[in-house]
Amino acid sequence: MPTGKIKFFSEEKGFGFVSDDDGGADVFVPASALPSGITSLKGGARIEFGIADGRRGPQALSVRVLDPAPSVTVNKKLRERKPTEDMVSLIEDLIRLLDDTSNSLRRGHYPDKAHGKKLADVLRAVASELDL
Repeated sequence: MPTGKIKFFSEEKGFGFVSDDDGGADVFVPASALPSGITSLKGGARIEFGIADGRRGPQALSVRVLDPAPSVTVNKKLRERKPTEDMVSLIEDLIRLLDDTSNSLRRGHYPDKAHGKKLADVLRAVASELDL
């Protein structure tokens, strides 16, 4: 049976599309093909499915969820803020990294992969702390 990742699924509309792992055309996924008890799928969920030719192209049949979509939400009520002293050092590190990146971009060069990863990690950490 083919496998793929859900690209889009609308519970209201009753259908979605899956991107076939074999690189074929996107496959239509009607809500009627979902397993019993499941009414919707999140984008990124991995599924296994059968295929039949529908009126408008390939259509998924008998869907089986392999891996649910990864959740990127954080339960903010369970988290506490970092102490302000820790945030000061985090913000100062961010300023230094942004300054280095700005200078590099002025010279016409994007940062190398390691520097870009550090910058992205610090930006995410600061954003998650300020977004509580």
